[in-house]
Amino acid sequence: MANHPASRGRALLPLLLFAPALQAQQGGGIHGNFSTDAQYYNVDSAIGAVVPDQRLAANSWVNLIYTNGPFEAGARFENYTPALAGYPAGMAYSGGGIGYRYAKYKQDDLEVTVGNFFEQFGQGMIFRSYEERYLGVDNAMDGVRLKYRPVRGLYLKGVIGQQRLSFVNQAVKGPGIVRGIDAELSLSELLDTSWTSANNLIIGAGFVSKFQEDRDPQLELPQNVGAWAFRLNYTTPRWNLYTEYAYKINDPNNKNGFIYKEGQGLLVNATYSVRGFGLSMGAHSFDNMFFQSDRAAATPFDLNINFLPPLAKQHTYNLPATLYPYATQPNGEVAAQGELFYKWKKGTKLGGKYGTKLALNYSVAYALDTTRLGAADDTTARVGYRTEFFSPGKRRYFQDMNIELRKKVSENWEFALTYLNIWYDIDIIQGKPGQPAVHADIFVLEGLHNFTDRNSVRFEVQHLSTKQDHGNWATALAEFTFSPHWFVAAMDQFNYIGDAKLESKGLEQLHYPIGSVGYIRHGNRFQVNYGRQRAGIFCVGGVCRQVPAANGLTLSITSTF
Repeated sequence: MANHPASRGRALLPLLLFAPALQAQQGGGIHGNFSTDAQYYNVDSAIGAVVPDQRLAANSWVNLIYTNGPFEAGARFENYTPALAGYPAGMAYSGGGIGYRYAKYKQDDLEVTVGNFFEQFGQGMIFRSYEERYLGVDNAMDGVRLKYRPVRGLYLKGVIGQQRLSFVNQAVKGPGIVRGIDAELSLSELLDTSWTSANNLIIGAGFVSKFQEDRDPQLELPQNVGAWAFRLNYTTPRWNLYTEYAYKINDPNNKNGFIYKEGQGLLVNATYSVRGFGLSMGAHSFDNMFFQSDRAAATPFDLNINFLPPLAKQHTYNLPATLYPYATQPNGEVAAQGELFYKWKKGTKLGGKYGTKLALNYSVAYALDTTRLGAADDTTARVGYRTEFFSPGKRRYFQDMNIELRKKVSENWEFALTYLNIWYDIDIIQGKPGQPAVHADIFVLEGLHNFTDRNSVRFEVQHLSTKQDHGNWATALAEFTFSPHWFVAAMDQFNYIGDAKLESKGLEQLHYPIGSVGYIRHGNRFQVNYGRQRAGIFCVGGVCRQVPAANGLTLSITSTF
């Protein structure tokens, strides 16, 4: 079921087209940005490169935003002719048109938004509408949002609308209706001058429900599914303590096998920091917390109402970030993470002339300890399973132990050495049934040399060893920066396997070289890449999508005005 907002999108266009005139007459302003990613695909059978029927593909966006005092309006034109291979993460995008448009005004302590908007309650456990453009994740709301501050320190939100599902010459909405309210109270703001403590306590609570008509001829499905959450955030000059609990009524859907079981989640985080030292610890438990506005959503990326933050370090180095990243398992997991940061001061034995930084991180995630209920023909099977909250099972999904040592050794040289030990259930995380868990050791050496204040070179040497999946990998990267305008980079990834059993399965040793040239001037940035892109995973903020193998030329342009 698709609802098309074209008429309302067209209603905003005159405002945006005549915004320069409005600016001159009323003192308003217009700003925005443009970006495009275009790729020409070459045939490369050695890496199994994807070659679309149309060899040239491009994703393009332009945002226009007009502001005048308390009023703001904006629209985004999108074009996919066609979309890049493997994009987006969920339902397909095609054609060009208005994908996002809104109008907003603020009067006193009331803010009203109509059209599209992004919003989040707490950490997003029951509601998060957001966009990760380069993943193709976009569940923008289309409806009405109200924000109101009745007294100092008390913040109220209300939302209602439908979510963006896909794009076919315009944004296409999903069938469900999402409604939610949220309240947050900051004691330090509420008490203001009578508050003498340096500490603060923030209390929040929210409720979200979705409506979707039941058209199933065999099952009686709940048409209204509600979820609520409660959160506390206590801060001091050194401590930040946060906890949030969420509960969702039974929500049969195709991600949980249409079972009638409630969902719940709890996360706790604590951080402590003083100059030169930092410590953070966190844990969470999620059970049956897939929450989509269409119970039959085709992929786990479509129409997600909520977001479950991962407890795993988001690596930036190529091999750990793209081969074995971790994403939260919404149907059930128990996870924990701890991280320690320490800096030895300048002039000490270990600090030396410039100081030394050390970071230790450990994260682990397990399946829930569950007991399946009922036989296949038993009605109790529809309850699914029984579990004790925060009770890890025997199956380990993921483990990451890593240590990073970073040190400046002279005025011109800085180095970082990183070691990672990863245990990865590739069967569950990447959906590769029957594949054994991956045990990988990764070493990374990074160096930075400043020739002058404007010119520098940065390099990375990475090595991953494993006897599972595709075996051993090595990566070398060099990046030259000629500030303020130019940069040049070259990288090669080499899958040399290194295991006779894996090579006997037909795996071939392959190089994936790629070169880049970029130019930056004022608000404009141009970059050209040419080479091979290996099949793998691209992640942002713990959300990941599969990227197909490709060979070709890529052009990226961004502009801000």
